[in-house]
Amino acid sequence: MPTDTIPKRLFTQAENQPHTPAYYEKVKGDWTYTHWKDYAEHVKQAGKALIALGLEPDSTVSILGFNCPEWSIFDLACMAVGSAPAGIYTTCSSEEVRYIIDHAESPIVLLENKIQWEKVKAEREHLPGLKHVVMMKNAESIDDEMVMTWEEFMAHAEQVEDADFESRLEALDPEKRATFIYTSGTTGPPKAVMLSHKNITWTADQSQLIAQVQPGDCSLSYLPLSHIAEQMFSLHLPISMGYPVYYAESIEKVPDNVKEVQPTIFFGVPRIWEKFYAGVTAKLKSAPTLRKKIADWAMGIGRKANALRNNGQEPSGLLALQFNLADKLVFSKVKSALGMGRARLCVSGAAPIAPEILEFFSGLDLTILEVYGQSEDCGPTSFNQPGQTKYGTVGPPLPGVEVKIADDGEILVRGPNVFLGYYKDPAATDETLIDGWLHSGDLGSFDDDGYLSITGRKKEIIITAGGKNIAPKNIEHAIKSHDIVSEAVVIGDRRKYLSALVTLDLEATEAYANSNEMPTDNLHESAEIQEIIDDHIQHEVNPKFARVEQIKKFHILHRPLSIEHGELTPTLKIKRNVVATNFNNEIEAMYTEA
Repeated sequence: MPTDTIPKRLFTQAENQPHTPAYYEKVKGDWTYTHWKDYAEHVKQAGKALIALGLEPDSTVSILGFNCPEWSIFDLACMAVGSAPAGIYTTCSSEEVRYIIDHAESPIVLLENKIQWEKVKAEREHLPGLKHVVMMKNAESIDDEMVMTWEEFMAHAEQVEDADFESRLEALDPEKRATFIYTSGTTGPPKAVMLSHKNITWTADQSQLIAQVQPGDCSLSYLPLSHIAEQMFSLHLPISMGYPVYYAESIEKVPDNVKEVQPTIFFGVPRIWEKFYAGVTAKLKSAPTLRKKIADWAMGIGRKANALRNNGQEPSGLLALQFNLADKLVFSKVKSALGMGRARLCVSGAAPIAPEILEFFSGLDLTILEVYGQSEDCGPTSFNQPGQTKYGTVGPPLPGVEVKIADDGEILVRGPNVFLGYYKDPAATDETLIDGWLHSGDLGSFDDDGYLSITGRKKEIIITAGGKNIAPKNIEHAIKSHDIVSEAVVIGDRRKYLSALVTLDLEATEAYANSNEMPTDNLHESAEIQEIIDDHIQHEVNPKFARVEQIKKFHILHRPLSIEHGELTPTLKIKRNVVATNFNNEIEAMYTEA
């Protein structure tokens, strides 16, 4: 019986639909496709080249670059020959790049461009195991004996017979590791999550069933491929179902690319949806009175219709007629302008999203399904599903996955998607995997309908000077619900009261300032902006929480939190310890008069 792996499924697609588009990339301004037969041939050629360069089964390669066909081909080729690829975030520093290549013990690394090469070059004396560097297509020429072009790399395949590649592919053990996912490291160095072939194929199959993914779908690949969620939407699901992927030209080009492609499947982290939200709300506010009234009416209809759909029902009678009219007047136009004109499946994950954002988009006939999980369980633990969605929750557990709440509130997970362990870290593995149960580190609860809600993170619990345990997540979401707020970090560990660091959404804040004829210099110091945030916290945020959970003081930071300053992970999770260090003076100032 043939082994079931993602590389094997790729070759099955090549047999079943050889001349159907598998992926698209922009070439000289046009979207150009590669069909499944050539996709599989490219992977075979890259696999043979890896063998020629001495890559042994159970070894690794590292990949550092933005999403593109070479990224996927190299990744799949590595898995196909029995090794494990390790993706690296493009925002990583030289030291972080060195750490992962060294920790993974990768003899071969694939790089996007000269910028990424400079990172490796700066640390090469600390990477004695690194033998070959392969550059992606169109990279600048690099004169170094360690470096080869993509074409030079692929030419090495001539030294290896097809049979050698095929024997490695057939010998893959579904229970053995297929890939490394390096965690983004909010509390220390990243750990290497080892996922098996079965972890990946099983999760892809379950995701396909609950999301009703179809061969006629398409998606846009733009979030970091080093993240398991993007791998699921760019590699594992498309290969399993046989639908094409469009590779975005760059992060900067994503707004243009999504409008050109109009994907049927779109996965976004909360910050992406928040940017869409800010753009739409800004246009609605500046719209003429009549147009705004029509939009408000339509959004009310949209919310009613989608409330029914989220419970497995369809609008009928008068509501159905109203919905069709609202779609013609508003929904179809707004969705097309966003790039969501054909969107059938919209997903938010990797971090919590405010329910208000989801409610807003439901009014535009865009139902965003929130998924919860982690790299350690291949992406999904629970998933709001079409016809089974409840905003403010992360949905019911993935079918076939057991989820329970420990006595201390921690979410525990067991199932075929749970990882093998952390590479070279038995202590962390033993701490996280206990009797087959993944200890997520997240706190949660189930409602009476079996929907899971996330209430906090064990390591992020604030313990006040009065001994009260407070989860900051919901308070931060409430603060962020204001249009001009981009991020909020609640402070208060071992303090007498809670305070908050706030960053501004510059586009929304400048738009407000311009509409009110305010100067746009130093908006974080503006008395009017301070008053707006204060009013929001006092009248919209604090009344939602118990007295001990209320924000007493806040400080608007002079700049956004950033990956470059170490305050955010590459997946935009907050590193609270770094924020506390970088803004120590601002924090202490909020307590000097206590």
